[in-house]
Amino acid sequence: MRAIIQKVTKASVTVGDRCTGSIGQGMCVLLGISTKDTDKEIEWMANKLVKLRIFNHPDTDKPWDADLLQCKFGILIVSQFTLQCVLKGNKPDFHNAMKAEQSELMYNKFVQVLKSKIPNSDTLVQEGEFGAFMQVHIQNDGPVTIPIESPESLSTQKVKPAKPQKQNNKNQGKKKVESSEVAKDETDKVVEQVTEDLDKKL
Repeated sequence: MRAIIQKVTKASVTVGDRCTGSIGQGMCVLLGISTKDTDKEIEWMANKLVKLRIFNHPDTDKPWDADLLQCKFGILIVSQFTLQCVLKGNKPDFHNAMKAEQSELMYNKFVQVLKSKIPNSDTLVQEGEFGAFMQVHIQNDGPVTIPIESPESLSTQKVKPAKPQKQNNKNQGKKKVESSEVAKDETDKVVEQVTEDLDKKL
């Protein structure tokens, strides 16, 4: 699941001449649902949105120190399957996007989960219209735009290189002793050679 989050002073969605949702200060979220998304991704994304600290704190005015719940700001959710685009040359391909019928169910469930986490959600949580041709009006504040993706939907996972196996401690100790003995033998040979050379000169 992917989202483009924009901090806004205001945002709204219209379908034709009809406004489907609008907010004042808060965040506008463009949401893209993939074929791999489940309830787990819904919960992760909803939690991330309500806890994301992109606002000034209402008491101290400290930037990047408050979330939606602390500020009691609105959130506008807009479904956007094109976020799951991959390019084939110069042509967009959307095979990673969940099919419309199933995606609508997931989208509606996501909105309900999000609303359950926000007090006064009937007012503060606004929406576009799933599947409609929408005009999205965003007045970005900053600008602040943050892309996020749920970990479960990442197409590639970084694999840590395997650690070299530790050798048996007994073997390591044995090798150290053998190395010391070899070094001692070499030293003795050098001393003997130096002694012989001195005897000859004398």
